[in-house]
Amino acid sequence: MPRAHARKTRNPADKKTAKKKSAVPVTKSAMRLCALAPRTVRPLSATVMADPIRARSIMVSQSKWMNGTVLHYCFFTSGHFAVPKRQAAAIRNAFARWKRVGIGLQFKEVKELREAEVRIGYSVKDGGSYSSVGREVLNDPLTQPTTVYGWSLTTKEGRSTALHEIGHVLGMEHEHQNPFAGIKWHEEAVYKNLEAPPNEWTRKETFDNILQKLSLEQVQGSKWDPKSIMEYEFDPGLIAEPKRYETEGLFPPGTLSAADKKWVRKWYPPLKKSPDRLHASKPVVVSLDAGKQIDFVIEPASSRKYTIETKGASDTTLVLYEVIDGMPRYVSGDDDSGEERNAAISHKLFRGRQYVVRLRLVHPGPTGEVSLVYS
Repeated sequence: MPRAHARKTRNPADKKTAKKKSAVPVTKSAMRLCALAPRTVRPLSATVMADPIRARSIMVSQSKWMNGTVLHYCFFTSGHFAVPKRQAAAIRNAFARWKRVGIGLQFKEVKELREAEVRIGYSVKDGGSYSSVGREVLNDPLTQPTTVYGWSLTTKEGRSTALHEIGHVLGMEHEHQNPFAGIKWHEEAVYKNLEAPPNEWTRKETFDNILQKLSLEQVQGSKWDPKSIMEYEFDPGLIAEPKRYETEGLFPPGTLSAADKKWVRKWYPPLKKSPDRLHASKPVVVSLDAGKQIDFVIEPASSRKYTIETKGASDTTLVLYEVIDGMPRYVSGDDDSGEERNAAISHKLFRGRQYVVRLRLVHPGPTGEVSLVYS
């Protein structure tokens, strides 16, 4: 089962809080569990929040990559976060397992950290495994890891951890924080369990990463998947409901579940072999369901600055790539979700080069249609 991401930075005062006595006997967990770094929920306007379906579409989409993106990953090779060869091999295998599900994303290893969206570190000394979620990796400093592993990935437990952290990179959240899961906790037992070694969490860390539910706008499904790679093991006596887990505990298999595979194929389905061509000054009208994407090829007739833009009341994400050595490389992007404007990209395009523009319909608006044009 996937273990934890715990960043070991604490205020001493928090430690005192974690040590408060409770009537619940201490149950020492053998598991290292996951503590994501604090995350900021994007504020949406009152107008957007008044439409729950629109708000949810925006919140759920914001961490997802455009399908067809080539995610470049790089290992730290020196310093505190240097990744040993055997651990790097295990991580490569985990990327390959996700790819074998049959998804449109691609994974490519590069040798320079500055060339990678996903920068992978390893530190047994820190003792925590964690990752930024989806496109949030783009907010991390280029000199810092976006994903860190804190124990060996060559065991069954470690292989699950490698898969789990990549799940976060793809934009997946923790299953036990799904408000539709119906989980009720023996809260003091949970606090006592996780304040003991090997986790040594403060009460705040435990609340933020176990007891706190995701908002309804953040939830990506209406059902709980206790077999998910994004679920954790919980000892008996921690979960009050569903009752079976109170005595049995929760022990997921630590592999990609059927629901995990369905989720990742939904967001990143296999790509069409040949996207349609978008011609200059000839708009196309697109009708898509929420969360769906369409791609176009641009081959400019002259070298000059162009503007690629959407028209309509839909919420959209627009991204431009240049095809270099057969691979699309990110050039620019814009997201008009939740804003009273249209997405637009202005950039110089060169004759003789090929570009790909990708359009995701985040929320369809009143008509379900959006127009795309470049000129």
